[in-house]
Amino acid sequence: MHITRHRSKTGMGSERKVSPWLIGALCLGLGLGLGAAGIGLARRQTGLPAEELERLTVEVGRSPLSIKIRANGSVVPVRSVNLSPKNAGRLVKVLVNQGDIVAAGDPIAEMESRDLNAQYLQAKARQAQAEARLQELRAGETDLVIDQGKEEVRQAQAQLGVETAVVREAQASVTEAQAGVQEAQASVAEAMAQLDLARVQLARNQQLKAEGAISTDRLDELTTAANRAAANLQRTQASLARAQTTKARAETARDRAQAGQAQAQSRLDSAQLRLQDTQNGTRPEQLEQAEAQVIETLGQVQAIEIQKDDSILRAPFPGIITQRYADPGAFVTPTTSASSTASATSTSVVALAQGLEIRANVPEVDITNIRPGQIVEVTADAFPEATFLGQVRLVSPEAVQEQNVTSFQVRVALTTGQEQLRSGMNVDLVFIGESLGSVLVVPTVAIVTREGQRGVLVPDRKNEPEFQPVETGTTIGDETQILSGVEVGERVFIDLPSDRRFQEAAE
Repeated sequence: MHITRHRSKTGMGSERKVSPWLIGALCLGLGLGLGAAGIGLARRQTGLPAEELERLTVEVGRSPLSIKIRANGSVVPVRSVNLSPKNAGRLVKVLVNQGDIVAAGDPIAEMESRDLNAQYLQAKARQAQAEARLQELRAGETDLVIDQGKEEVRQAQAQLGVETAVVREAQASVTEAQAGVQEAQASVAEAMAQLDLARVQLARNQQLKAEGAISTDRLDELTTAANRAAANLQRTQASLARAQTTKARAETARDRAQAGQAQAQSRLDSAQLRLQDTQNGTRPEQLEQAEAQVIETLGQVQAIEIQKDDSILRAPFPGIITQRYADPGAFVTPTTSASSTASATSTSVVALAQGLEIRANVPEVDITNIRPGQIVEVTADAFPEATFLGQVRLVSPEAVQEQNVTSFQVRVALTTGQEQLRSGMNVDLVFIGESLGSVLVVPTVAIVTREGQRGVLVPDRKNEPEFQPVETGTTIGDETQILSGVEVGERVFIDLPSDRRFQEAAE
């Protein structure tokens, strides 16, 4: 906070340099009481000389005070948004460039929509079919339509007969293949038995040959018989595998035939039902269903029309194109939430901004002196000789904390400088507050607290510091308003002699 102060001839004279005692001793008046035991001063045996008293004190006087609160801020758009498509797709056209001014609803970019065009034509065709069907039901069926229905039933019956014959033939093939499998299984069992017998005989005669009971020729005959039995088993097993394959194929063909038969039966049932409905005339529920179908197809057409319109990116509000992030051919995806940052990725096509304002963070100690409509002076390094004007538009109702510093965001509407200032510029602000008029003031450093009571130190008869209770008003910067307790012309201490110190003293 900055204070503009005009001194009257009565009261405080030239400004004095305040010693470090300001922070170390007398600032106890802003929160540190002197304690229940009291705080006294170590006194010297003699009073202060007049010249030293002049140096250590100032006169109480009147001064017109006007509040000026300084803050830093930045120029930002009143509204800013990064525009992205509603649906992901390839960018076909970008119709604007950086710096272009657009109106609300103006086209900004076009997304690829060939698939949507095809879907739109299909939806329109379905709509036309539904409307034609509805008109047909409303007009009633003709004899020609009834004859067509009867012919459809006859064709369905004939097709069902064909499919049924195919099923019978396929089932016969399955039965034949099953018999072949059973025969092959029997052959395999017989071949396995023959092989087992041949192997047993061979093993027995091998023992006899070792004992010399049979000839080598006899053993060779038995060995040959065992080999023939093994080969026969392999042949019968191969025949069994072929029979099983034939059976599986026959079963597959039968299943297909049965499926065709079921479909033919379903077509026949549907044709008979349609013929019956045609002969009975249009029922109310049929009309309702047809009307609902028309409404459904109309909704599909409108949904695709909305998607086609969404493929054209439009300006949501009037403003200026501040950034262009994508070019034709880029694949752009929609953002998951509204974006208003100064940077963008493939989720944005352009950045749109409207108007300029200033946003500043004002410390909480000064926020009570900020109000909507308050005049603000604005200066920028880019225009060192110019001072622009603005008005407080909004004071945030909620504080923010950054690095343990509590402040409130204040938005300032620019009255002048809209054409000169640019978004992102840093500016200095001076909030012009009300004037308190000519009031009784003392330096804030002169205020002390003793046993919870605020006061000042005034010279006694020996020019020694003596506590004097006062009633204070507003503290503005380095000056505090005095409502009662001292008068104009009295002197108050703003410093102590170098050999003077505070010490605790029971009183």
